[in-house]
Amino acid sequence: MARRETGGHPDDTRTVRLRRAQRRAWRRVRRAAVDYFRGDGADWIAFAVLLLTVPLLTLATVTFPVWFPPTALVLPVISGALLLRPSSLVLLYAAAAAALAAESVLLGPYDGGWPGRVTPGCVLTVGAVGAVGLVLAQFRNRVGVPWRRGGSMLFDLRERLKVQSRIPSLPAGWHAEMALRPAGGQSFSGDFVVAARTGTGKRVLEAVLADVSGKGMDAGSRALLLSGAFGGLLGSLPPHDFLPAANGYLLRQGWEEGFASAVHLVLDLDTGEYELLSAGHLPGMQRVNGTGRWATKEAEGPLLGIYDGAKFEGVRGVLGHGDVLMLCTDGMVEAPGRDLSEGMDRLMGEADRLIGTTFAGSAWRLIERVAKDRSDDRALLLLWRE
Repeated sequence: MARRETGGHPDDTRTVRLRRAQRRAWRRVRRAAVDYFRGDGADWIAFAVLLLTVPLLTLATVTFPVWFPPTALVLPVISGALLLRPSSLVLLYAAAAAALAAESVLLGPYDGGWPGRVTPGCVLTVGAVGAVGLVLAQFRNRVGVPWRRGGSMLFDLRERLKVQSRIPSLPAGWHAEMALRPAGGQSFSGDFVVAARTGTGKRVLEAVLADVSGKGMDAGSRALLLSGAFGGLLGSLPPHDFLPAANGYLLRQGWEEGFASAVHLVLDLDTGEYELLSAGHLPGMQRVNGTGRWATKEAEGPLLGIYDGAKFEGVRGVLGHGDVLMLCTDGMVEAPGRDLSEGMDRLMGEADRLIGTTFAGSAWRLIERVAKDRSDDRALLLLWRE
């Protein structure tokens, strides 16, 4: 029997090993960079770089005092406040103080005539920046979110709110539009939407439009928590049990401003029959294609989080071909010195002007026309059947 060759060329084996070593080294470097960005890695690299910057700036100040004033030491001080933990930051401040002392000795005493000397103002400036930086570092350390991770975490939270507010794809003949605009141009809102296809064959659309007490950043964290809870409840419970379960959830939180309004839509995508259940929310608005008129659909129920054992009565309707159903929060229709019914009439009138135009973007156009510059969060949900 002939013997099989098992050996390879030495150069090929060496090349494969080198490539594997390079991949392992790259994975380690990438993992360390990600950990550092998230705040999980050590800060010794940043500390070493900033500590080395201090004597370099001192040397530059002594050599070229006009171009590098003693206050240039605020650069590593500010960077350290953003990058280092408080324990490392104190060591960096000690090095900066020693550098200021060395500069005052090497440059000579301040006599009021030479700008390159270490003046009392320089010491006060560096000291004040260092004190503010230490406060920021201690606050960041107490919260447990480093600056390099905090911004990305807020961005991630905002994107999660957007993902949870997406309307699932609907069968042919149905269209849905949702628009959300926080108060004051902020990124977080107290209004949110959660929606899901439920029932046998996923032929039922359930959507909840909620308005948490407060607005903007103040209500954003509570809206994020509630949107996750509501999204978990939606479809897991019978439709008539959703609002009672949501009410119990808010009561258990014990928030000072622990109330919210919500409207729960349950729509049969085969027949167009729907039911609206409300918890202190604005009525739904339906435009009937046959008459061209709008009708309000007002269900009864108290605000969520007010008292236990609340009852929620629904109102039923049918979306025929060409009909439009519109749900919104009070930021769309509420204005100082104006009744809510007037705001709803204006909203329905503007929606009439959009009938027959491209449906895509209708919700955003309505917000622009009706509630562009409001100091409250605004949310609008449109459903249309061809």
